[in-house]
Amino acid sequence: MKPKNWIESLNCAIEGILWAVKSERHMRYHFVAALVVLFLALFYRVTALEFFLLVLAAVLVIFAELINTAIEKLVDLVTDEYHELAKLAKDIAAGAVLVTSVGAATLGYLILSGHIFPLFDSQPTLINEPHGTLPIGALLMVVILVVLLKARYNHGSPLHGGMPSGHAAISFSIAVSVMLSGAGLLISLLVLLLAVLVSRSRMSMNIHSAREVWLGAALGVIVTLLVFFFFN
Repeated sequence: MKPKNWIESLNCAIEGILWAVKSERHMRYHFVAALVVLFLALFYRVTALEFFLLVLAAVLVIFAELINTAIEKLVDLVTDEYHELAKLAKDIAAGAVLVTSVGAATLGYLILSGHIFPLFDSQPTLINEPHGTLPIGALLMVVILVVLLKARYNHGSPLHGGMPSGHAAISFSIAVSVMLSGAGLLISLLVLLLAVLVSRSRMSMNIHSAREVWLGAALGVIVTLLVFFFFN
């Protein structure tokens, strides 16, 4: 029944949140993560702007998860049989949570890295450029391009096939970032070997063709090199 006043509406909202936390494992993970972030913010005495942004990021992630849970339950109410549109509705809602979580994690790193890793930068990172901006920026660009290309060619399934290989693109982007960041010859060779092994495994498991792997590796290398060349 429709709530009669704002107090009943508030109680309904609270009951919805409590039910989601009790029933959804991912919701509990998000609340624990928010608790850890708030603890770190208070422990390192971040600025007022940094604290506001951290709280906003945590709230957005929890909000997205609540909407995702509501959509899942609504779809289950409409049909208990498999339907492609029902699957798409759930997948898109889950994608909203993933995008919000990645954004929140990136923002958390930008704010807390200067406090947690004083060896890199002990000043507020919203004022000074945080350590690792180029590698993270290049990696995010590679991921976005992989998503766009996979959607364009519409082949394979997420994490399993498709043009280009996301694993190869990401692993080679990380390898190039390590080499350009002055990690040393030995570390660079080991990371490069790891990228080659990751890419090779995608072909050995018949998940990607050699062409998809090579194009993914080329994408990761070229984008990362361009980012370091233009913005370093």
